[in-house]
Amino acid sequence: MNANPVLRFIRRIVVLSLLAALAVWAWPRLPDAARAPWHMARLAWQEAPTSLPVPVQGISSRRLTDTWGAARSNGRRHEGIDIFAPRGTPVLSTTEGVVMQVGTNNLGGQVVWVLGPGRQRHYYAHLDGYADIERGQLVAPGDVLGYVGNTGNAQGTPPHLHYGIYDGGAINPYALLVTKRTPP
Repeated sequence: MNANPVLRFIRRIVVLSLLAALAVWAWPRLPDAARAPWHMARLAWQEAPTSLPVPVQGISSRRLTDTWGAARSNGRRHEGIDIFAPRGTPVLSTTEGVVMQVGTNNLGGQVVWVLGPGRQRHYYAHLDGYADIERGQLVAPGDVLGYVGNTGNAQGTPPHLHYGIYDGGAINPYALLVTKRTPP
């Protein structure tokens, strides 16, 4: 069946146009988990941020103290920054990303991990509870991930968020959080 080459070309254009229209219509309706692999690949190609907003609602960068490297039990060193705030204060995503884990561990208690730009993993720990989030969900900067608490090995301390960033190894988030100084 050797159809006219012009008709074959027109058919291909029509079919490709219909497929493109279907993709544009369907993409936003797909669950986050179905879109997450594409977003993870896109985030991996982006540069890691050079500054970040403070991940606790209502806390300015002027109130932060660099707790990186402070001594911890069993000879460990603190690999993050502690941001003190009243229990239940919303904890916000610092970047766009994909939620990698919502769960618990011994040190952090209730934690959320978000994969962000440049393949950096953002760790939010000692949460008092979680927002309505789940693994594979896409988040934007400022989306609520959970609430300040003192779970895990922070029991008995004032409520705070332990915020860490990992890029191969741990990196100090303090300098990224204070780059953009906000009023108190």
